[in-house]
Amino acid sequence: PTGDSRKVLQAQEEIIEMKDVFSVKLKRRRFVGQKKGGTLLGITIFKCLNKEENKLTDCAVHLHNLSEDHCHAWFRHLKEILNGFQNRPKSLKVFVNPSSHKREATHVYYEQVAPLFKLADIKTDVTVTEYEGHALSVLKECELQAFDGCLQLVCSATEEFILNCLPFLFCNRVVCVGGDGSVSEVAHGLLLKAQIDAGKDADYIPTPVRAPVPLGVIPAGTTNILAHTLYGIKHAVTATLHIVMGHIQPVDVCTFSTPSKLLRFGFSAMFGFGARTLALAEKHRWMPSNQRKDFAFIKALADLKPEECELSFLPLQIPQEDSHENDKITLLYLGSKDQWHKIQGHFLNVSIMAIPCLCSMAPRGLAPNTRLNNGSMALIVVQNTSRTEFIKHLKRYASVKNQFNFPFVETYTVEEVKVQPRLKSGLDAKENTYLNAASAEGDYPWNIDGDLMEEASEVHVRVHPQLIHLYG
Repeated sequence: PTGDSRKVLQAQEEIIEMKDVFSVKLKRRRFVGQKKGGTLLGITIFKCLNKEENKLTDCAVHLHNLSEDHCHAWFRHLKEILNGFQNRPKSLKVFVNPSSHKREATHVYYEQVAPLFKLADIKTDVTVTEYEGHALSVLKECELQAFDGCLQLVCSATEEFILNCLPFLFCNRVVCVGGDGSVSEVAHGLLLKAQIDAGKDADYIPTPVRAPVPLGVIPAGTTNILAHTLYGIKHAVTATLHIVMGHIQPVDVCTFSTPSKLLRFGFSAMFGFGARTLALAEKHRWMPSNQRKDFAFIKALADLKPEECELSFLPLQIPQEDSHENDKITLLYLGSKDQWHKIQGHFLNVSIMAIPCLCSMAPRGLAPNTRLNNGSMALIVVQNTSRTEFIKHLKRYASVKNQFNFPFVETYTVEEVKVQPRLKSGLDAKENTYLNAASAEGDYPWNIDGDLMEEASEVHVRVHPQLIHLYG
């Protein structure tokens, strides 16, 4: 139609799967300053492209034709096909917290996320929060039924915010732009609200109901382990395209509880070194983020001390052929299905993880022997050893070598875990002054998805298969 026969001869056939397409637009030639009308040149199809390993990008395919009727017919037909795909959001409520980590969330949204939402014809209503509780007051007034989801750009989402806004969310979508702490807190709020709506006792939930809405995660925080695990990469455009394309998968979630109450929902936890490091970092929040993390890590190593506690766990009953032969992993198949096992001693670190927990410092994952939704947790126990040997173990996480191939490291695949710290008193408390310095309120910090939690009593951790759906 352009009259250039050379283009026809040079053209190469390309097949486009409509499931990879997220937008179609009419292509026009316009003069400078012209906003409407213009000469119709054809249509442009925007598709999601796997650029390299795990990284997604958008790609435009231009189809030329000077017939307006022909272009409009193709445009209408392709739009009908796109509108038929399920799980793709049509509208989102957006909250932007301008004071989030390094003020990154605002920049990430407007520079990388918003243009793709606009291209995909996803309507957004944006509120830039000005004070604590601003988003909550806005949500009380607005009608969220008009939206397919809620986008929160924060690194400090509050449980109260989620509990109050969820009555407006029926079959909608929720997206959180932030770090692990904010994502975990939003997930906790979604699941807690689901239990309350189901009439369950919020302090005792042995069999929780699933979250009614899927959750999207866009990385914009200090740590982005959940996003890295979902997408295999920390990349805001990749995360956005998974949401735009409606890619959803079920993910396992843990409950953390004491004998008297539910503490929270979460994906992973550390007790010991991992928690002490976080406690030190939280105590020095006045420092720049990277310096704070390095300082806390070095300080915790310098004052390395084991935790004395008792671990009880219920092994997962799985076939032997499902285990990974190349990794050193202890799988217990002893006794009956409900037989608990106990370990007592001094431990430098205890990790309990329902997801692999990938990050840039651990490309294989902190718990490479588990999966996102296989209904199991990895229990990783690091016995007391020398500082030199412990550092060797930590260095292995950044390499391709097996980080568990040490005599002082034990790993188990489990359904439930109970951690009972030995309470310190008298001479123990006086001798262990570092522990008191690391924690303002108690001697027993937990690191749950990057959030610090203090709990001196027994903590019972259960895995609940596919309790929430996440984009990815």
